[in-house]
Amino acid sequence: FLSNITHDDLLLQGTTGNPKAAVLSHHNFVNNIIAYDYRADLTTDMVLCVPLPFFHVYGLSVTLGRPLVPGLRAVVPSPSYDVAAILKAIQEQRCTDMSGSPTMFVDIIKSPLLQHYDVSSLRRAEAGGNVVTPSVRKLIREKLNIPVRVGYGTTELTTAATVVCEDDPELKQLHTVGRALPLLEIKIADPMTGREQPVDTPGEVWARGHNVFLGYYNDEQKTRECITEAGWYKTGDVGVMDGDGYVTIVSRLKDLVIRGGENIFPFEVEEVLNTHPAIHESLVIGVPDDRMGEELCAWIVLKDGLSVTDEELRDHCQGKLTRFKIPRYFIYDKNVPRTPIGKAQKAKMRPLAAQRLGLTK
Repeated sequence: FLSNITHDDLLLQGTTGNPKAAVLSHHNFVNNIIAYDYRADLTTDMVLCVPLPFFHVYGLSVTLGRPLVPGLRAVVPSPSYDVAAILKAIQEQRCTDMSGSPTMFVDIIKSPLLQHYDVSSLRRAEAGGNVVTPSVRKLIREKLNIPVRVGYGTTELTTAATVVCEDDPELKQLHTVGRALPLLEIKIADPMTGREQPVDTPGEVWARGHNVFLGYYNDEQKTRECITEAGWYKTGDVGVMDGDGYVTIVSRLKDLVIRGGENIFPFEVEEVLNTHPAIHESLVIGVPDDRMGEELCAWIVLKDGLSVTDEELRDHCQGKLTRFKIPRYFIYDKNVPRTPIGKAQKAKMRPLAAQRLGLTK
């Protein structure tokens, strides 16, 4: 079987939202792992704990790709996500690295089981699959006493397109997703014109290189919409690039809230709310409004045993955000619609929030 595989054999990956199959080749996967290896220095003595699901491109690449290409060892703790199994695997297999979503790392650190296991073999954490906030990066470093690598990518980009590592400057480690992997190109483009944006100016993240998928299966129109004639893949993510080439992801284009003609990136508001001592996580979405078109709603997940009022949160935002960026509505609920790797599903949250607030017609 292996002798018959060519670099164009296909792997089909499902994505969240409306079902579509992103066609990826062995060439995509193998070369993307090699490019990541150049940047992240994967070594054969690494023992990688991987609690990620195989059906997600991140889990597939880490669990199957890295053992086959650079030759390191991957440990799958359990058939499904289980914090106790992860801790047991790290202790018994002496795992040196762990790849996971930010939610997984937070769950492990906050679990009372952590104190009963020896995780001193861990040398680094690799977080991705969702936005990894500076507060989560600090939490991992402080509680597990290991550096954090953060990558950025999509299924269509065969997992990683950028990565920030422990040898990068401190502020870059905390606030960015790093620079493009070797032999890949990243640019920040005006989504309307495709022109490259100036340094530190928000725009859509475009990528080009060997990691760009071949297209959507049986959907030429959708493929043409997101891959330009010059080979650039339009990610749908909003980001900025600094003068050193480091990228910061700001939001999704589809999550952009337009209130009275003003563009508001939810991530900017979430960063401020997340600094409140009572908040575990905040998720900002747009809800319908007859006058403004959209209003801001903050879905708040509180820390255990703590509480806060709407007015206290508005006061917290004063002076840190422009007035029109302060949420009008707040919902307090730990039950957030999520994907299997813990990413909040804002497309599902918006109608739920509108219904709760009595804004549906």
